Amino acid sequence: MGMADRLSDELKQAMRDKDKVRLSVLRMIKAAMKYQEIEAHQALTDEEVMAVIRKEIKQRKDALETVKGSDRADFITSIEAELEVLYSYLPAQLSLDELHGVVVEVVHETGATSRADMGKVIPVVMKRVGSRAEGKTVSQVVQEVLANLT
Repeated sequence: MGMADRLSDELKQAMRDKDKVRLSVLRMIKAAMKYQEIEAHQALTDEEVMAVIRKEIKQRKDALETVKGSDRADFITSIEAELEVLYSYLPAQLSLDELHGVVVEVVHETGATSRADMGKVIPVVMKRVGSRAEGKTVSQVVQEVLANLT
């Protein structure tokens, strides 16, 4: 069963369970997927569905950062609940130690010696870790490793 089918089944289950947060998030994901399908003129692959979910996570995180300073605890709580549901559809994320190990390995393979070589390292790391790590986190770890080399 593909990711799109799984999301449809879980949408139906959320309706049956009257789980408003999960239902809302799943409807939002389905709408974003439909938009992408219309743009691409074809059905989305599982990897493209994951990209849609990651994009929605990024939007929620940005909204959370914007609202953090205010006293809107109800809004913050709802965004965090949505993020929890969204994360449940992504593969398990790598720990920082695991990611650090992958980055060190790639740095040695590519022969990177300074921050100027980040462009060589990041694409290789992203290819290896796929959706198990966010690009921002990968970038931070790569910067850290390359800074420690000099």
